[in-house]
Amino acid sequence: MPLRMDINKKLTASSDRVKSVDIHPSEPWALAALYSGNVMIWDYETGTCVKSFELSDLPVRCAKFIARKQWFVAASDDMRIRIYNYNTMEKVKEIEAHADYIRCIEVHPSLPYVLSCSDDMSIKLWDWNKDFDCTQFFEGHQHYVMQVKFNPKDTNTFASASLDRTIKVWGLGSPVAHYTLEGHERGVNCVDYYPSGDKPYILSGADDKTVKIWDYQTKSIVHTLDGHSHNVCAVLFHPKLPLIASASEDGTVRLWSSTTYRAESTLNYGMERAWALAATKESNMLALGFDEGCVVVELGSDDPVASMDNTGKIVWAKNNDIQTANVRGLASGTGDEEGLPDGERLPIIPRDLGACELYPQMLKHNCNGRFVAVCGDGEFIIYTSQALRNKAFGQALDFVWSGTGTGDYAIRESISTVKIFKNFKESKTVKPATSSSEGLFGGHLIGVKGGDGSVLFYDWDSGVFIRKIDVAAKEVYWSDTGNMVCIATKDGAYVLSYNAETTASAIAMGQISEEDGVDGSFDLLYEINDNVTSGKWVGDCFIYLNNGGRLNYSVGGQIQTLVHLETSAGGTTKHSILGYLAKEDRVYVVDKSLNITSYRILLSVLEYQTAVMRGDFDSANELLPSIPESEYTTVARFLESQGFKEEAMAVTADPDHKFDLALELGHIDVAHTLMEETAEEDKDSTDTMAKWKRLSDSALRDSNFDLCEAASLASNDYAGLLLMYSAIGNYAGMESLAQSAEADGKTNIAFSAYLLTGNVEACVNILISTNRLPEAAFFARTYLPSRVDEIVDLWKNDLSGISESAAAALIAPSDDKESFPDFDVALQVEKMFLAQREGSKGSGIPSTDYPTAKDDLALDLIALVKSRGGGQVAAEAPPAAPVEVAPAAPVEVAPTEVEMEEDEDGDDGEEDLAKELAEQEEQARILAAQQAQIEAEAEEARRQAAIQAEAEKRAEEARLQAEAEMRAEEARLQAEAARMQAEAEKRAEEARLQAAMQEKLAEEQRLKAEMEAKLAEEQRLMEEMEAMAEPEPPAPTPDVPAVDSMDDFDDDW
Repeated sequence: MPLRMDINKKLTASSDRVKSVDIHPSEPWALAALYSGNVMIWDYETGTCVKSFELSDLPVRCAKFIARKQWFVAASDDMRIRIYNYNTMEKVKEIEAHADYIRCIEVHPSLPYVLSCSDDMSIKLWDWNKDFDCTQFFEGHQHYVMQVKFNPKDTNTFASASLDRTIKVWGLGSPVAHYTLEGHERGVNCVDYYPSGDKPYILSGADDKTVKIWDYQTKSIVHTLDGHSHNVCAVLFHPKLPLIASASEDGTVRLWSSTTYRAESTLNYGMERAWALAATKESNMLALGFDEGCVVVELGSDDPVASMDNTGKIVWAKNNDIQTANVRGLASGTGDEEGLPDGERLPIIPRDLGACELYPQMLKHNCNGRFVAVCGDGEFIIYTSQALRNKAFGQALDFVWSGTGTGDYAIRESISTVKIFKNFKESKTVKPATSSSEGLFGGHLIGVKGGDGSVLFYDWDSGVFIRKIDVAAKEVYWSDTGNMVCIATKDGAYVLSYNAETTASAIAMGQISEEDGVDGSFDLLYEINDNVTSGKWVGDCFIYLNNGGRLNYSVGGQIQTLVHLETSAGGTTKHSILGYLAKEDRVYVVDKSLNITSYRILLSVLEYQTAVMRGDFDSANELLPSIPESEYTTVARFLESQGFKEEAMAVTADPDHKFDLALELGHIDVAHTLMEETAEEDKDSTDTMAKWKRLSDSALRDSNFDLCEAASLASNDYAGLLLMYSAIGNYAGMESLAQSAEADGKTNIAFSAYLLTGNVEACVNILISTNRLPEAAFFARTYLPSRVDEIVDLWKNDLSGISESAAAALIAPSDDKESFPDFDVALQVEKMFLAQREGSKGSGIPSTDYPTAKDDLALDLIALVKSRGGGQVAAEAPPAAPVEVAPAAPVEVAPTEVEMEEDEDGDDGEEDLAKELAEQEEQARILAAQQAQIEAEAEEARRQAAIQAEAEKRAEEARLQAEAEMRAEEARLQAEAARMQAEAEKRAEEARLQAAMQEKLAEEQRLKAEMEAKLAEEQRLMEEMEAMAEPEPPAPTPDVPAVDSMDDFDDDW
């Protein structure tokens, strides 16, 4: 049967004629040498051109990657070889190599050698460690040398193909060919070696339209492949798959089986003649070069063909070779040996089991690991897993094992037949209730993939239809107990519960619907919104890899990520899950190069999480002591994700996690205790300071001012302390904050704190110390006029270093008193302010006195002093709130409740004060009247705005109603049009049926007429036969000239 292999086109790049292609071993790149003289690098994952190089005006006939040097080497028709760094696009070297066109370049797989062959009938060897000197010269062909190829099994030998119809095999130590292979009828264009060590074969393609396989040990032809209708330009053995590829000028690329030499597939992309092929052993990619561009295709799947049983024994296939190894104890260590860290490649020692008779495309252990099935080429073979002895074989499109029976399996014999085997003997035949079955899934039930995007489940014992699930499944994973199943699709996965008891009861009682199967056999539990590429059940926990390379596990729909694995250049995963060993608490994964790694997943943790998801907290509490304390934080985060935050805080062993939970739950005392237990070396860390800040914010929200203050002090949160002290009126705290902030260099906070406590001297000193001299001068002019002259002098000295004229323009009050009116009065007010501040130091006005004290904020002290005739400095002043500072014209002073002493002649003072008070009351009445008028106008404006808003609202409602009526009318018209169209279609259908009836009648009449004509013809023939029965005289024989020889006949013809 043919090799079942999907061919997916990854890249189609249109360009000039492509004479050579190559594939990078690690990057998703295809190198194309063009007849136009350019070299292109294409990314076949994204379909974009990565790099473009203009090498020559003449054709470039060959280009190859040298990946270990980040180079590519190219040869063109100007007889030169050029080497470029494909990362920097720098030309490394250019050499004049041959006397005629260079046909091919070959890079040695390990040594610094490059071979080139040319139309000058020579082959040359170049050594890049010797600055690309020509170290060897090979001659012997009598015509153009078209290609050279190193032998991968013996890299000291190589083969060459020539238009002299021969293939020669050479050695690097001799300029003379070892031997010559002759057999092609016309020139040989291409040659390749078989990549594995089991067959000493050479492949060749020639202008005689054939592909030949040679045994270079016996020097004989093994097989000849016919099928192309034009010259064969390129051939290769695929280094990873059992395929031969051949490209021809007939525009096709043919794929042949390298074991049976059967034609498997023909690729024709309509891009004219095919010139080049390339493949790499790292992937299943195949690059094709055509007249109109290049194509990259992926042949089948490059997933590793491997399987692991429940004891840790792994069996895998490399081409047709089957190998095995045991990973038990390698990762976890034995005795005193320390185990390997997660993600470390396991040092496995493979053991050869033998060669398989078919090419393995699937390999799978049965439920107990005693047997292993190998499938491929439309056949299957069951071997014993220990010695690879043949147990059973047959033909099948798909093969699956039962989840319970040792020798129970099922095969998909055709698109309409599934056969069930019990103990290696055929038991049942099932005809799936679908148009075509496209796949088969094993497990506790047989799953048949339907062509309509569904999965049909059947019972192993009776073959009875159980249920149809309408999802396009790509894989089905059953739990070990069979009570849960995960159906993976292209975009996600569905986890269902399977009720085996209900199903068994329905089968026993015959309560099975032919269309629906057993009702209640499956129930949807949850969905996984992830692209599952491989998976494994561990109890009720599903471990899986997604397409992005993340190793996850799902418990009750809650997904946890274990690790991010390496992905390919296209961002897709390179790994598959092999299995899980419960005794070692490890999951094993394999990559596409068959490297095996493991990751620790504690079974006790999985069982605990499963119990929590079931709501069985008694079982969960019993399992908790069996979990190592190092995993408590993982358990706690799981509990947190499920909403059990109190339990998570009690379980977690991570102080940071516990702190976060304590704050979230409002346990600020617990959080405070955790912060006090911080290690000495971590107390000044940024993270610790941030946590103190979070604690202070939480305490402030709970009005726990003591804890808020302590946390703010611990984190040096001066801004928070400023807010809290000013809000609660903590005068002493504000003074302490000002000093601490100034000492710590937080001058903005210190300035605000000093200002709120009335310490204007300290405010001026801060402005001077920070060289804010202009601000200091203006601040002193308002609050501390006695220091203005001093600060202006400092300002002048500082400004004179920049501009002498600007410094000279500055004037102090002592220099020009006329420019500073009422300055003497301001000095008196300053003395009064300082005197009353000292009298009330350390105290303030109670908040209950604010209604009566707030009017003092608007007092104009200078005007008040002037109204007293210059005034005297108050000896005593009632206490005032030093926290507030209010402006006053022309000098601003801190708001102070001042009570002036009476003059010696008390009567005059009382009269003046009464007069002043009367004027102020009159002003207050005028202001009140103005305020009332403003409020009335505002109220009228609000009323008008409300009327306007109501009118707009009604207009909007009317517009919406009109739109609704319009839409209803449109809907009615559409419905009427639809009805009329339906009637027209009905009339058309009736007319069509009537026309069909008339055609049928006409057809019947035509058939009747034909039948009558046929009968008449038969009657006529009978009459002619009767007439021919009478004898006729023989006709005369014409003269025939004699032929002397066959040559004369040919000439005449």
